Amino acid sequence: MNRYDKIDKIGEGQYGVVYKAKDRTTNELVALKRMRLDSEEEGIPCTAIREIALLKELRHENIVRLLDVVHSDRKLTLVFEFVEQDLSHFMESRGGALDAATIQHLMRQLLLSVEYCHARMVLHRDLKPQNLLISRDKVLKLADFGLGRAFEIPVHKMTHDVVTLWYRPPDVLLGSTTYGTAVDIWSVGCIFAEMAMGRPLFNGSNDGDQLFKIFRVLGKPSAEVWPTMHEYPNAANVFASEQFAAELPPTWEAVFHKYGVVERLGPKGVDLLLGLLRYEPSHRLNATDALRHPYFSERFGA
Repeated sequence: MNRYDKIDKIGEGQYGVVYKAKDRTTNELVALKRMRLDSEEEGIPCTAIREIALLKELRHENIVRLLDVVHSDRKLTLVFEFVEQDLSHFMESRGGALDAATIQHLMRQLLLSVEYCHARMVLHRDLKPQNLLISRDKVLKLADFGLGRAFEIPVHKMTHDVVTLWYRPPDVLLGSTTYGTAVDIWSVGCIFAEMAMGRPLFNGSNDGDQLFKIFRVLGKPSAEVWPTMHEYPNAANVFASEQFAAELPPTWEAVFHKYGVVERLGPKGVDLLLGLLRYEPSHRLNATDALRHPYFSERFGA
């Protein structure tokens, strides 16, 4: 660790602390993600092992680079390339919602990074603005693979305790443990909407509240639009509830007009957004098809 001079603390969470630092050897700025190791018996956290293993295999301009791993004195430090801010802070610095050209530019990069991961059978499982880094020249870098996981076809059972609540798809909210790449695609759709709205699209307080926030915007799901809706572990309780029995007409048009989504994305962008937020996981656009959507042929002023 003598190789790195810490400059400033830039983040802190359950995992530990992130510092901005300078590499004495190269004079380059780096980010030090220092994880706490509570005891010798517990060893290295599985989230750190996953992140290290995945990032050693993933090499893409839109995925943050892992430069070094230092393990000493009950501390594990991951050394990353330094990127100025995350998407959440980037949006705050611009007053919330982003302009049409910037949204399209960042959305294309996000989909390219997700396409790359999915082609290599890797799920991120925690896509949200805080895990998307934005450089000064607006290069997006996908970061934090602590919940990432390699997967196989057919998909084996996985935990449903993934994805930050506001970006968690309805099938996982209902307890699905056999999800695939569509889990990330839903999160991409939520982020797409948030860039245009300047606020989260679905901001529930728990799994049930999150589901009904989704239903109030996209409308009450039916077997026609969500053929597998009754196959999930928690489906019976949710769909038999009085709350679900009430009228839940879709309000997305009113919501999108209210927050300027239609204005910033245009009709083709709204069509892409709805394609990412389909209830049935197998009906959601995959990253490759999303990148081919006519929205990306649109010309928006800078």
